[in-house]
Amino acid sequence: MSSETSSIAAVARPVEVPQLLTDPFLQRPGPDSVQVVWFTEFAGDRHWVLWGDRLQHQVAATSTRLSRTREDGRSHLPPAVADRQPTGATLWARPIWRHQAIVSGLTPGQRLPYRVVSAWGDRQVESQTYTLAPLPPAGQPLKLLLTSDHQLKPMVAANLQKVAETVGTVDAVLLAGDLVNVPDRASEWFDDAAGGAFFPCLQGRAARSLHGVTYRGGPLIQHAPLFTALGNHEVMGRFGRAADLNGEFNDPIPRWAAAQLAGDRPLSASELADHAFNTITYDQILTPLAEADRHYYAVTLGDVRLVVLSVAQAWRSPSLTSDRAGRFREGQPADPQSWGWGQHIFEAIAPGSPQSQWLEAELASPAFQQARYRVVMLHHPPHTLGDNSVPPFTDPVQAIEQGLAGQVTAVQYRYPRDRDWIAQHLAPLWESAGVDLVLYGHSHLWNRFQNGHTHYLETSNVGNSYGAAWGDRRRPGLPPVGSGFESADYVAQGDPNGLEPIAPNLQPDRDPQTGDPLPYLASNQVSAFSILDTTTGTVTSYRVDSRQPDRPAEPFDRFTLGRAIAPPKAG
Repeated sequence: MSSETSSIAAVARPVEVPQLLTDPFLQRPGPDSVQVVWFTEFAGDRHWVLWGDRLQHQVAATSTRLSRTREDGRSHLPPAVADRQPTGATLWARPIWRHQAIVSGLTPGQRLPYRVVSAWGDRQVESQTYTLAPLPPAGQPLKLLLTSDHQLKPMVAANLQKVAETVGTVDAVLLAGDLVNVPDRASEWFDDAAGGAFFPCLQGRAARSLHGVTYRGGPLIQHAPLFTALGNHEVMGRFGRAADLNGEFNDPIPRWAAAQLAGDRPLSASELADHAFNTITYDQILTPLAEADRHYYAVTLGDVRLVVLSVAQAWRSPSLTSDRAGRFREGQPADPQSWGWGQHIFEAIAPGSPQSQWLEAELASPAFQQARYRVVMLHHPPHTLGDNSVPPFTDPVQAIEQGLAGQVTAVQYRYPRDRDWIAQHLAPLWESAGVDLVLYGHSHLWNRFQNGHTHYLETSNVGNSYGAAWGDRRRPGLPPVGSGFESADYVAQGDPNGLEPIAPNLQPDRDPQTGDPLPYLASNQVSAFSILDTTTGTVTSYRVDSRQPDRPAEPFDRFTLGRAIAPPKAG
């Protein structure tokens, strides 16, 4: 199946009435500037930003079409979009244009009004008026939203609506990966018919119904810059091989394997991405602070030095019976083209890798050393009670079995804990450098830990939860005893990397049998968000009960950065 035929030949019919697909949002603030970005489904003639205390200044935007945004039979499309589906198409391109303007000449610490305008012939559409500001200067009090793993989950809109009601305008949004489910599916970003798409939830334009109440999300990123870490759900797999976008998303392989499968034909950089995995849509939508072809960066926000790492790996099924590429074995060992190559890492973090070298330089830099608060954000958990910390975060070790005739009969993978690159390499680096807070997600729950000076916070129970490996519950998906795949490298309960979780210190959930406080929040009715307040150095986590829409968000845990009191390690 060719990529041209399967993925981009059919194109949605154009829109007839111009309108903004999103409100504007802010990113990449500089000392006297900030980027303003918005999207439309028409190319238009001119796009610009009006800004200033009287909106007296104007700056033109540059426009680019997103090259990989598509829809398929699994898309949940609003009627106006579904009506433009190409006749008979099951997978088609959805043209969307991104408009970006850099507003410069701003004064640190000062907010100014702005709005965006898009014109098409003699017609034009414009947004409401919002506020923007450049990078906050040292000493400016900030409130930073800490969140993760939105993925169009049921409680996200309610969660973010309560953020706006509780905090008002935050100063930045720190999102530790997994923004959507399938990044090339346009509706997941912009207008999923269930009402919980990514941008609407963060812009107060969602329409997600829950327990008879419709939630709108919060108008957050129109006023506050968005900083994201790469998660596994920002990565698409091999382009053009699958019949739908879910199949394509679930088909990433390492780039070295793609080059190997190509044989003697060398692949260009773009071909290599198409034959392995790519982050094209994520990069085109967000243009993060990182340089080309890497997803790690650092920025100073007031008194906070934020270090964002690219720590994500392909998710594979733990099934030992499926014919699909799995976590522990290949389902079709005789066909290397069908292999998934295990739960492989997207961007290397091992000692000596470019990202590791960059991190070591960043931790030694004056900007990091002089910061009052030092925060690291990544997607995959260093410490967690969640399911997604097993197997260890390392390069899969492949074992190939062959029959008497030399044919491949089995391909298996193991993941040695002594080569877990987060626990064995990254964590010692940032702990010795004095990192105050490590923020992450991936397992869809709230829990926290502390090791010496460094606090660890997973605040990804935003829209749903898969539970915690605590008490009577063991992690699902581990190889059963007697299967030949079980190993001491795979930990069934608790934190695989040896820290004891800390129970919420304000309003913990309690074990229904013993009454003991539970060291986590994992619920499909109650979600969580966290706020870092730089005035006091406190991180406060709030709970949102979707069954009680009139009840305000309630703080259930609070800790202060800089304390060096730690619980003992487990075991």
